[in-house]
Amino acid sequence: MFIFDAHLDLSMNAMEWNRDLTRSVREIRDSERGMTDKPDRGNNTVSFEAMRKGNVGLCMATQIARYVHKDNALPGWNSPQQAWAQTQGQLAWYKAMEEAGELVQIRNREQLNAHLERWKTSKEKIPIGYILSLEGADSIVSIDYLERSHAQGLRAIGPAHYGPGTYAHGTNSVGGIGAKGKALLKEIERLDLILDATHLCDESFWETMDHYKGAVWASHNNCRSLVNHNRQFADEQIKELINRKAVIGVALDAWMMVPNWERGKSTPKSMGVSLQQMADNIDHICQLAGNTLHVGIGTDLDGGFGKEQSPFDLDTIADLQKVPHLLAERGYTPEDIENIMSLNFIRFLQNTWQ
Repeated sequence: MFIFDAHLDLSMNAMEWNRDLTRSVREIRDSERGMTDKPDRGNNTVSFEAMRKGNVGLCMATQIARYVHKDNALPGWNSPQQAWAQTQGQLAWYKAMEEAGELVQIRNREQLNAHLERWKTSKEKIPIGYILSLEGADSIVSIDYLERSHAQGLRAIGPAHYGPGTYAHGTNSVGGIGAKGKALLKEIERLDLILDATHLCDESFWETMDHYKGAVWASHNNCRSLVNHNRQFADEQIKELINRKAVIGVALDAWMMVPNWERGKSTPKSMGVSLQQMADNIDHICQLAGNTLHVGIGTDLDGGFGKEQSPFDLDTIADLQKVPHLLAERGYTPEDIENIMSLNFIRFLQNTWQ
């Protein structure tokens, strides 16, 4: 089945983890044997080969570079200009992958439909489609930089990531969006960008909903009723997104899938983390919506974690092909499953890009 993954940090892996995604997953793991600078070394799950094997022919691919104020203990860049430069380096890598025939950037409805048709009918290896997304807006030095990013192909943006940001408060922080956040939302609307509500803390989420009237989704967000942490959305937030015709992508980071995960101590096997929890989150959103039209796949695979913090029944991203069977076992119809695996996000883009 064709899969749309609404959140992959491809350029971060290439530029900060120094992974050559044109290699196989096994080759990348072998090249990292003995390395200890990152907790997920040797445990990666994503490569272009694995994406093609899993029929992941389209994704939201991120730029990500956090600016941290001197009082912020989180890792990141010490100025917004440095963060902007990092996102530009990531963009240069995407362009290099286009020239290498591995990726093709999708910017509009016509390109989207043409890519889907080509992927379905071509007998040759074709580039994987990617749509540019910005995770956390701190690299937007000033509002006019957003128009530059839009001209480069940016089509979705999350105002916050972790902690307090320039434009909103994110995961594990408390606060609203302020004047800068409101100005950013106004520009997002003007440019017809998609606002990604993922990572917004509760106060910033509700303030954003009060001030923003454009297209909104959540690319990689699970359910707080299943894992009680501010990183997940409460049922009231999910219902708000459903009412706004949003789609919510379900993520595969183990600590978001089961309660009481201890980083560096818990293992997927010991905690029973499997793709069944992905199905649980999908099912919960469907029950809240009363249909299968508001949930999709947003794995966040290799988003700073690997097999050590992923479902034990997933070796590479290609194993997403196990999910349709799990949903069918729960009574989901072939049409339902196709909605979840790709069509909900695709229809959202087609409608937004009219």
